[in-house]
Amino acid sequence: MTPGPERGLFITFEGIDGSGKSTQCRLLAETLQAEGREVVLTREPGGSPGAEEIRRLVLEGDPDKWSAETEILLFTAARRDHLERTIEPALVAGKVVICDRFADSTRMYQGLSRGDLRATVDQLHDLMIGREPDLTILIDMDPATGLSRAKGRQGTEERFEDFGLSLQEKMRAGFLALAQEFPDRFRVLDGDRALDTVAQDVLSQALAALSPEGHPV
Repeated sequence: MTPGPERGLFITFEGIDGSGKSTQCRLLAETLQAEGREVVLTREPGGSPGAEEIRRLVLEGDPDKWSAETEILLFTAARRDHLERTIEPALVAGKVVICDRFADSTRMYQGLSRGDLRATVDQLHDLMIGREPDLTILIDMDPATGLSRAKGRQGTEERFEDFGLSLQEKMRAGFLALAQEFPDRFRVLDGDRALDTVAQDVLSQALAALSPEGHPV
């Protein structure tokens, strides 16, 4: 999707747990702000007061706390509130929205992880969300390395990390397949490099998308 001149740009970051995407989101936001652009840095699940409440429900606790079907409903509800209260108002105001995860994560973690529920995810997305990012940056990472990084954070939001390495391996393969499914908006970057090197590649893709042509290179 090429953003119109009156709207902003919607950039999402995807990847397995521990891939470094959250750090790259922050670095890109800081760089663009330093260049004088208006930026909204947000995340999923979350990004609005109601969605942050749902975040605590789905990311904390026992791995078997919710079924995949229930998670799809919860994530979609959080995303709808996020879209209404944060993302769309910022885009209408011409700002750059940088979001740590979006619907592609639900397509993977709920649609693929515990059964073939991708069609259900897409149906709910079409019905309740109805938009895709302008640019999606996939930070690709070896699953074992990513899981080690994620577990090393020792935070409380480790419900999906607790599913173990097999889930992370499945998610990596799924994200790469998703990038092939949506080549117009996905850009895959190797996350197993120096942080600054990855950040430069991220910035290049973002600036290309912000160019008058509006097409990432």
